[in-house]
Amino acid sequence: MSTVTYLRPEVFENAEAERKHRKERLAGAFRIFAKFGFSEGVAGHITVRDPEYTDHFWVNPYGKHFSEITVSNLILVNDRGEIVEGEKSLNGAAFAIHSEIHKARPDVIAAAHAHSLYGKTWSTFGRLLDPITQDACQFYKDHAVFNDYTGVVYETDEGKRIAQTLGQYKALILQSHGLLTVGQSVDSAAWWFITMERLCQSQILAESVQKPILIDEESALIAAEQTGTEYEGWLSFQPLWNKIVKEEPDLLL
Repeated sequence: MSTVTYLRPEVFENAEAERKHRKERLAGAFRIFAKFGFSEGVAGHITVRDPEYTDHFWVNPYGKHFSEITVSNLILVNDRGEIVEGEKSLNGAAFAIHSEIHKARPDVIAAAHAHSLYGKTWSTFGRLLDPITQDACQFYKDHAVFNDYTGVVYETDEGKRIAQTLGQYKALILQSHGLLTVGQSVDSAAWWFITMERLCQSQILAESVQKPILIDEESALIAAEQTGTEYEGWLSFQPLWNKIVKEEPDLLL
């Protein structure tokens, strides 16, 4: 009789090993975002909390294209917005948004935001995604809309309002702006963003033909419990990680 081997997140013996892992996954997530076309000039950022200095996070340096980011390019930022490791500058919007999310949600290890095409297009409606497909149920009753757009987010006060609207959800539609997702790993946060972007595309395409049929609430909740868990988010990222690290091993430098 054959047995099924389940993939599981790694467990680390010390903070140094976990830091290395988180930074590698972060660099890989940027490369994957570049492959999906999520780079938009200097906009967009993914952060991961440091496992030892938990009020610090690692983030991409300002002005570095996602496709060129390596582990050694990443910068470490403290809760005052000071760069404590790394030589490049910090995106002010990245600090304003991510610092408040990491502060409000101790369970959040990583957060992702980019100005992806379908995400920012869907955001103009100021609407939640509907449960029109099994995949869409990953976000059923697990995302919100932030409808207080006031321009580029440079102030932490707006970051606080974003964090408050996010609440305990794993995703947020920033009206007239784009998408934001969070997770207990870089893997899950990045995957939620990737699949949410595709769901925005899917609903836009469906509504261009006619009004889609919604999955009933009971079935949507069941599907959400089956596909929308932290583990499923982490697991779904693994094929992308394995592919990118084989294709672009220089990201680990």
